[in-house]
Amino acid sequence: MCGIVGYMGSQDAVPVIMNGLKMLEYRGYDSAGICTMDSGDVEIRRSPGKLVNLERLLKEQPMRGTIGIGHTRWATHGKPTVANAHPHKGGSVVVVHNGIIENYLALKDELSEQGHIFISETDSEVISHLIDEKMDSTGSFEEAVQQALKMIQGAYALCILSKKDDKTLIVAKSGSPMVIGIKGNEYFIASDMPAIISNTREMIIMEDGEMAVFRNGGVKFSTIYGVEIAKEPRYIDWSPLKAEKNGYPNFMLKEIHEQPQAIKNVVAGRLLEDEGNVFLEELHLNDEELRSFERLCFVACGTSWHAALMGKYLIEEYCRIPVDVEIASEFRYRDPLVSGKTLVIPISQSGETADTLAALREAKNKNAHIVSICNVIDSSIARESDGVIYTRAGLEIGVASTKAFTTQLVALYLLTIRLGRANGSIDLKKGQEMIAALSELPAMVEKTLELDLQIEEIACEYLTSWDAIYLGRGISFPIALEGALKLKEISYIHADGYPAGEMKHGPIALIDRDMPVFILAPNDRHLVKVRSNMEEVITRGGKVVALCSEGDFETGKRADFTLHIPWAGEALSPVLFAVALQLLAYNFAILKGKDVDQPRNLAKSVTVE
Repeated sequence: MCGIVGYMGSQDAVPVIMNGLKMLEYRGYDSAGICTMDSGDVEIRRSPGKLVNLERLLKEQPMRGTIGIGHTRWATHGKPTVANAHPHKGGSVVVVHNGIIENYLALKDELSEQGHIFISETDSEVISHLIDEKMDSTGSFEEAVQQALKMIQGAYALCILSKKDDKTLIVAKSGSPMVIGIKGNEYFIASDMPAIISNTREMIIMEDGEMAVFRNGGVKFSTIYGVEIAKEPRYIDWSPLKAEKNGYPNFMLKEIHEQPQAIKNVVAGRLLEDEGNVFLEELHLNDEELRSFERLCFVACGTSWHAALMGKYLIEEYCRIPVDVEIASEFRYRDPLVSGKTLVIPISQSGETADTLAALREAKNKNAHIVSICNVIDSSIARESDGVIYTRAGLEIGVASTKAFTTQLVALYLLTIRLGRANGSIDLKKGQEMIAALSELPAMVEKTLELDLQIEEIACEYLTSWDAIYLGRGISFPIALEGALKLKEISYIHADGYPAGEMKHGPIALIDRDMPVFILAPNDRHLVKVRSNMEEVITRGGKVVALCSEGDFETGKRADFTLHIPWAGEALSPVLFAVALQLLAYNFAILKGKDVDQPRNLAKSVTVE
């Protein structure tokens, strides 16, 4: 959610930090600020709104220093105002913070009684005052931070400066991501790698309960209890160019068009055509171990939850294993029934989603085996899993997920083949057929992308609509949910997805001539039933947009618009329908003049509960 960038070295810290914060704009934010330390002087600049406002302020009131910390804030406690923007200062201590401090009210009351005066509504300001209070008693910046962190309950990623120790920068982490880049005697700190990848590829990923103290051109790692630990950097093979738009008007359209290549990346080196199987070494499970699981349980949020729903259809259909799909934010609060015989599969693009990470830990506490599906290598979810399937989508900047979603669907298809071949529910011939269909998928995505002009025409027709319904049956139902979510996320049009058969149980009352109904009607076993549902909408004067398979000229005869999408078989056609619905949402948003990369109120990675 929020973004952190810190720097210690020989350069002017301000441009380094500002460039890093710009690379984190995709995460979503509503205010920004920066602090530098220079010969004992602490200077802070903060501004609500976008980074351009902070840049304007820095031109009017420049700062200097080779040590600094910066922050883009997405409001949780307190409105997006100057007072609530980070960095926060308490006495001699300045902090930037990602996360949520659950016991901040009790700490704030205690500190207020001791004479501390608070100027913001945030939970984060408490941290600076608490550390300042501990410095009075310990006389040591490092010990004060350690004592303060022991009193904090909740999640945090912190960069901390103190006027009383002006050659030191301290970083700490618990529950929110933090990475450190190293280049000689320069150190780059960030909440996400894209912020600093242009400066160095040598990265140290911090674990929960760890802190780093930067002083005199060096760094010392320890636990918050003072036990020193050794940390070695690893080389990150990412190109900074991947974060550029490459001629596209925005990241979302670029990432939509990257999907054919992204799908190729998911399957590269994993297809065993002759064996009708797939190679997923990172599962760390052999056939016997895969057969030992009595059920599967997906845990995910948002778009990843929609992918999980499709995974349920695939695995139950082809592998005959019972599957549960859980909303991660609810999972750990209801004493879920999982055991050592349960394979729990968290799905997360970032690998840092707070609710999904908490669900993973709850499942581990109940002895479940964990195999995650995520995009970011060495993310928290990946590291804490027993196995992982990386989706290899590459860096996704747009807040509304596109290529990350479709690569999750393909990863689930791969998992389905692997499970089915292990337990015998998918034979050699069927496995070979499924792999052959997958091999043709990137080219079919290319064909789907060519429908953009037709899709733009549909968006133009219904641009004044403020509500929409998406209907699908069977494996298309999760795609209807995802299509509706995309429209809501970036165009701010209210939309709902429903199983088409549920129309008669309430939603049909909403049908009128002003609300478009997008009906997913692939040429699968449900087509006749979907046509019947379409007639129900038409009979009541509804406006129908039919998404049909290529060659189906019957379904759309009575629709207001018909879009013919390549047919990739029942299991993979949902990927193509998802791409078409991404383009639909995109065109609606662009025609309405919305910022598709940074939609209001949303963040790329939800790293707080």
